[in-house]
Amino acid sequence: MSDKSEFYTKLKGQLEDTTDFPADYMYKFIVPTDGNQLAEVESLFDNKGAVITTKNSKTGKYVSITIVLKLNSADEIISYYTKVEKIKGIISL
Repeated sequence: MSDKSEFYTKLKGQLEDTTDFPADYMYKFIVPTDGNQLAEVESLFDNKGAVITTKNSKTGKYVSITIVLKLNSADEIISYYTKVEKIKGIISL
């Protein structure tokens, strides 16, 4: 099993043990500002009722993105992580 699949399996177990669904879930990402990664992240969560806030780093090279979204299951939370990880240069926190 790959490290990512092990991580997501562990995350799913933790979410199911500690969360009553549906629940608000907070995602945090960091993306470089030299591309369109911010727009890509926003488009993934567009029209889903997400509250998205951004903050530029002191140097202006990165943007931190906080997204709060009401989701119905651990699988749904993980599906967003797997979509986001395909974006070049993104860091999930």
